[in-house]
Amino acid sequence: MKYFSLILLLILSSLSLYAQQKGENLIIVGDSLVGTFTAGESIREIYGNVVLTQGDLIITCDLAIQYISKNDAKLIGNVIAKQDSLTIKTPEGFYYGDERIAQSDKGVHLDDQKVILTAQTGEYFFNEDRAHFVNNVRLFDTTSTLTADELTYFQTQDRAVAVGNVKIIDSTNTIIADSLEHFRQSRITIANRNVKISSSQNSVEIFGNHLEDYPARLYTLITEKPLLMQVDTSYTVTLDTLGNGIIDSSRIPQLDTLVIKSLVMEAIRDTSNIFIAKDSVQIIRSGFASKNDFTTYFRTGEMIVTKKISHEAQQPIIWYDNSQLTGDSVAIYLEQNSIKKLDVIKEAFILSQNETYPQRFDQISGDSLYINFDEEGIDLTEVFGGVLSIYYMYENNEANGLIKSSSHTTKIKFDDKKVDEVRLYGQPTSEYYPEPQVSGKELSFTLPRYMFHKNRPQKEKLLEEINFQQINNEIGYDGKSNTEK
Repeated sequence: MKYFSLILLLILSSLSLYAQQKGENLIIVGDSLVGTFTAGESIREIYGNVVLTQGDLIITCDLAIQYISKNDAKLIGNVIAKQDSLTIKTPEGFYYGDERIAQSDKGVHLDDQKVILTAQTGEYFFNEDRAHFVNNVRLFDTTSTLTADELTYFQTQDRAVAVGNVKIIDSTNTIIADSLEHFRQSRITIANRNVKISSSQNSVEIFGNHLEDYPARLYTLITEKPLLMQVDTSYTVTLDTLGNGIIDSSRIPQLDTLVIKSLVMEAIRDTSNIFIAKDSVQIIRSGFASKNDFTTYFRTGEMIVTKKISHEAQQPIIWYDNSQLTGDSVAIYLEQNSIKKLDVIKEAFILSQNETYPQRFDQISGDSLYINFDEEGIDLTEVFGGVLSIYYMYENNEANGLIKSSSHTTKIKFDDKKVDEVRLYGQPTSEYYPEPQVSGKELSFTLPRYMFHKNRPQKEKLLEEINFQQINNEIGYDGKSNTEK
């Protein structure tokens, strides 16, 4: 008797397991029914006001073709599937009862009162609360719109994973990528490969191969070849002599591109609108360029700050036209997207290469250095603390020796991009070297901090790794800005 009870229990358990695996039988009713028997299979066709039920799932349509032994049904005309808050609509589809999967390739519309999801082809797995949509996929919610070639939506997790030509747009940002994972509740987005994020509030675009966006924190992290690009308007000044001898000036607007590249980039989109570039940073903008280990770009405050990250680390290098400078910390102040002031703090050094005599470098070093710019270029340079300088002399554009000097403070006034006046303060000393002692021996006249850096960043090189299809509106086929052309 015990053995019989055990066998009966095993049989009942097996039947229960089989029923669970197979799924509940479909119950389909309608206005009329036609039964057939084809190829050894019993088939029923149900017409008019068709209602299919399986547990808490209800599907309505105009016509259903039920395959009884398979527990499947083909659904035709105004197909609507409902389960709790979920509604799926399609002109025609198929339902697999044992697997509890609905499928259609005739255009699918899903609404779970949290998102609206549409595509040409889609399937929904009711046992997993998961949707998989393909071809012309669109997902809408109250804060964003997502489009892709393929998307998997995990309903209970409020999570979407999209692949292929992915774009997500919200009130402030647009993100493009090859693949993307989006969490609806937190609005966190993680994107991979050929990523581009742009803001509707400014002209900044950031590219990379991995992005993490945290809207609640107003924070974005970009790794794997991040690059920032900003196209703005700057102005150049031209001088014209009028017929009466008066010199007139005019400001000509031109589009200017800022490019920043690094190994890691962060964006903080608060009122300061801050961008941080870390490790192997390269910056280019018009005649300005830099290489450093750490840069902070305050876009709202129009300021760029680079700094030395440790005592042993290399100083930031700044190039401006034919000058280059170094220091432990460098702050660049902008006004209307043009450089207006440049501060170099601690261990400051600047050299300027003469265009006519490229082997000659004017040099200045000190504890700190401050440069003011006007519309024509450098207007005034002030150097403080242990100042040493070498500047070459010219007469009628001919080389005429050099002057070495030292002081506590030095002020240099420029005119038409050339040294016009030099003033030394605090125990000043100077020594003149005539041209015969200088010619051919220029490299023997250098300051202790002298270093001529030849690794100036080039815009074309920085843009080489960008997917140009992403930015065909910003840059041309050769990597140069169309706006600058």
